[in-house]
Amino acid sequence: MSEAADEIFATLRQSGQSGAPLYLQLRRSIEDAVRRGLIGPGDALPSERDIATKAEISRVTVRKAVQDLVKGGILVQRHGSGTFVAPRMERVEQSLSRLTSFTEDMARRGMAVRSQWLDRGLYAPSPDEMMVLGLAASELVARVARLRIADDTPLAIERASLSARVLPDPAGIGSSLYAALEATGNRPVRAVQRISAANLGEGDARLLDVAPGAAGLRIERISYLASGKVIEFTRSVYRGDAYDFVAELRLGITADETGRGA
Repeated sequence: MSEAADEIFATLRQSGQSGAPLYLQLRRSIEDAVRRGLIGPGDALPSERDIATKAEISRVTVRKAVQDLVKGGILVQRHGSGTFVAPRMERVEQSLSRLTSFTEDMARRGMAVRSQWLDRGLYAPSPDEMMVLGLAASELVARVARLRIADDTPLAIERASLSARVLPDPAGIGSSLYAALEATGNRPVRAVQRISAANLGEGDARLLDVAPGAAGLRIERISYLASGKVIEFTRSVYRGDAYDFVAELRLGITADETGRGA
C-alpha cells in the first residue's frame, strides 16, 4: 500500500494547481488509484493523520474526501479497524415485467440466498395499511420484515404487510413468503410498483452494510389476486450500488392509429 499511497499523494500534489477544492482533488486521486488497480478491494487506507501529513492538507479535508468516497461505495469504514477499499460487487439486474420473489430471482442466477428475520408478527394496522389493504381499525395486520442476503451480501430490506385473515401465523413462514401464499391459493398475479431514489438512514444502512446517507432505491409495491383484490403491501429498500431494475419499453399504438392503418 505504501507505494500506491506515495503515487496518490504525488498525483494530488501535481493537481494542486487545478483550482478544485482540495478534498475533491484527494477524492479523485483515490478514485483513480482504485480504478487503475493501484489499491484493490480489501486494501486499507492510511490513517487520516498520515494522509493529512503526507498530502500536506488538513484532517478535516481528508475526512470530507473519505466520507464522500464511503457514500459513493468506493470505500468502506469498519469501526475500530479503519478505512478500506470496498469489495467489487456484481450488480444484480431485476426485470420490472415479471412478478417474482427475491428467492426465485436469486436462485435463477445461481446465487445462495438466505434471510435474516427482522419482524414476524400481528399488529394493529397503520392508516396506510388500512387504506391499501382495506382493513377495519378492529382488524389485525401481519407484518413480515426481512433482510435479504445473496452470496453473503445484504441486498435488500423487505417489509411486507398482509391481512391477518390471509396470513394468521406470520411466524410460520419458511424461506419464501410467496411460496406460503401459493400454498393457500393467495399468491399475487400482478403488482404495481413505485420506485424512488433515497439516501439510506442509519438503521437501514447498518443492516445493508453501507454508510449512512448512501444511495438506495425505495420501492413500494401493491400486489393483487386474479380477482383484483389487494393481497400484499410491501415497502422495500435496496442497495443502490448493487441493484439495477430493467424494463422493456414498446412503441404504443392507439386504437385510432390502428384503424387508420387498416
